Amino acid sequence: MISCLSLSSYSFCEKIALKKYRRCVKTGCIKRPQVVSGAKKDGFGLRVFVLSDLHTDYPENMAWVRSLSTKRHDKDVLLVAGDVAEMYDNFILTMSLLKERFEYVFFVPGNHDLWCRWETEDFDSLEKLNKLLDACKQLGVETNPAVIDGLGIIPLFSWYHESFDREDDIVGVRIPSLDMACKDFHACKWPGNLSNRDTSLALYFDSMNEKNQNTVKQIQSTCSQIITFSHFVPRQELCPEKRMLFYPNLPKIIGSDWLEDRIRSIHGVESSSFACHVFGHTHFCWDAVVDGISRYVQAPLAYPRERKRRMNGGETWLPFCIYLDGEFGAKVMPCYWSDYYAINPRTPSNTELAPWVARFYNLI
Repeated sequence: MISCLSLSSYSFCEKIALKKYRRCVKTGCIKRPQVVSGAKKDGFGLRVFVLSDLHTDYPENMAWVRSLSTKRHDKDVLLVAGDVAEMYDNFILTMSLLKERFEYVFFVPGNHDLWCRWETEDFDSLEKLNKLLDACKQLGVETNPAVIDGLGIIPLFSWYHESFDREDDIVGVRIPSLDMACKDFHACKWPGNLSNRDTSLALYFDSMNEKNQNTVKQIQSTCSQIITFSHFVPRQELCPEKRMLFYPNLPKIIGSDWLEDRIRSIHGVESSSFACHVFGHTHFCWDAVVDGISRYVQAPLAYPRERKRRMNGGETWLPFCIYLDGEFGAKVMPCYWSDYYAINPRTPSNTELAPWVARFYNLI
């Protein structure tokens, strides 16, 4: 029967989260996607919050997660768009803390989640991925599509590929190679047939979504409102132009064409006020409607040093409420770059470095 995975609640205290817990979760039963009715809280119906790039290997970020109220969100949904933690134990602790605070937690993996630099066990990044997904199942964290109160929620697995970048390169400046600038090339360990240097990883991760196609079709036929979410970026317009970036080659390691194709297959190609996609990875707060089709949102916690120097902030307004009582929420604030492009046209053919980037490369 075409369906969604039924949602169950689990509560893991912090001590249990850092121990070897038993594989005691029953196999998820398959049902039609009525799933659950959201309880009212403080006069509100279903509330869905979003968050990405927690990076709780930083003590400041773990402290922020601990500081989240254990009461305020106990009937709410949280979508975690990847990059929770590099260390497995920190991942388990973080997701346990979030599951104690939210009734439903959904997750897709990011690149940092699959780093293998400091793990005590010897496994590659795919083996670590399976280990994380198994842990999510035991913690009651969802990684498959589901429906809550008539709202479809669809996690999408993805990875980036260099050919995603189709805009003019910056020339005349010595820019570090991808190998030097991106730790994924060294911190991830892939089996021999997969590589960051081609499209194999992007295709592999996209193919992981195929097992949920029947469920997605059922959600499309029964839900008038759908939120999809991924870690990586589905469109290059959701990143500042290269001349604005301290690392102008960033667009080569952020997104996937197959991800955008999959989003369009779910939300359609026409304008809709009932479609939203949440992403992460670049650490730029973003909230924009692209080509009049659907809303794209990024709400990252990011690194402590970024929160100090950027105008975006994070601690005081995250997690961001994207959906409230049958309607999508107000705009992410603050949102410097998407606000900038709401006023200024994107001109990727202009490769003259922005003043702050030129100063960074000692050109002025």
